[in-house]
Amino acid sequence: MPASPSTARAINDRLALRLLQQEGPLTAGQLKQLTGLSRPTVADLVERLAAAGLIDVVGESGEQRRGPNAKLYGIVADQAHLAALDVRTEGVSVVVSDLLGRVLTEASVPIGGDTGTGPAVEQAVALVERTAKEAGVPELHTVGIGAPGLIDPATGELRDTGGLPAWHRRLALALQERLPRTRVHVENETNLAALAEQRDGVAQDRDTFVLLWLGHGTGAAVVLEGTLRRGASGGTGEIGFLPVPGTAVLPSARDCEGGFHSLAGSAAIVELAKRHGLTVAAQGHEPLAAHVVREAVAGGSADFLDALADRLAVGVAAVVAILDPGCLVLAGEVGRAGGANLAARVEQRVRRMSPLPTEVRASALGGGAVLRGALLTAREKAQDELFAPFPGRGALP
Repeated sequence: MPASPSTARAINDRLALRLLQQEGPLTAGQLKQLTGLSRPTVADLVERLAAAGLIDVVGESGEQRRGPNAKLYGIVADQAHLAALDVRTEGVSVVVSDLLGRVLTEASVPIGGDTGTGPAVEQAVALVERTAKEAGVPELHTVGIGAPGLIDPATGELRDTGGLPAWHRRLALALQERLPRTRVHVENETNLAALAEQRDGVAQDRDTFVLLWLGHGTGAAVVLEGTLRRGASGGTGEIGFLPVPGTAVLPSARDCEGGFHSLAGSAAIVELAKRHGLTVAAQGHEPLAAHVVREAVAGGSADFLDALADRLAVGVAAVVAILDPGCLVLAGEVGRAGGANLAARVEQRVRRMSPLPTEVRASALGGGAVLRGALLTAREKAQDELFAPFPGRGALP
């Protein structure tokens, strides 16, 4: 059945907006070429989108040709503002951006382990409000939050899992109460890191890959044929619970001790470093396990790095056997610290353990992957709403 005129207009408008998002400012002629639409159709959609306040003239093009310059149209970036949060056990980082995702300001606040739930939530919410104010933003349209833990696919809320501070679960609700007109979305940190690597990082050329998060704990994000997979209960990638050889006990439903976490979690890595005679001492704000791995790479501590790669390869080989992703990205603080050196060692071992060819890459985005993923998600959700057709809006009937 052919689309109605109003539906066709909405489809064309959405297509033009997506092109302006991806390509930046374009002339009407460039929109005609990229969309394949007729000149009158493009002229009509440009007029509709401008009248709705979605696009505006942002410059001119064609200085080197005869005749008048062509107007360049771009998305009105100040039509909505966004915030992204990276929620950690020890604190929160936040960025505020415009609708195009251009960062206006960023800030962070440490939250000690002995801070009560109420005060911790207040510190995090106040940070968001203060950062938005410093950016000159009167109201946030959408907030994206990246946090460790499971996200309930039915409610979109962070589930109550052991080992995580209670303020993590309270934060999204508190933000929604304090900012009632703002849309608040929560996503698992590892999933957001994978989305960021897929969009802007080391996995841009892959539509199927797995991201292995190595930080305080372990996690994995699975992207198959371009789509992030969450599973029936939101638990896809809970690799810390994976039973593996080399541990004294099996993991339980409430505790991943005895699973892959016991081999590759931060405490296990620090203990492994001590066994190999490495100096283990905190420095700055970098997590201890990440610092040890970074120092090992810099100092050429091959024995320790080989032992760590042996451990990581056990979990990676299990993932490869089930999913055959072709590519695995080492991320998180430890993955970032190990870099290409550790990735190459893991790939070498997986090649010996599995007949399935798998490339192991180091994260390209480092510590900003979760924040970047949260911002990309907030931007996408805000644009989906603002660019979507709905009754009452003249430009998108």
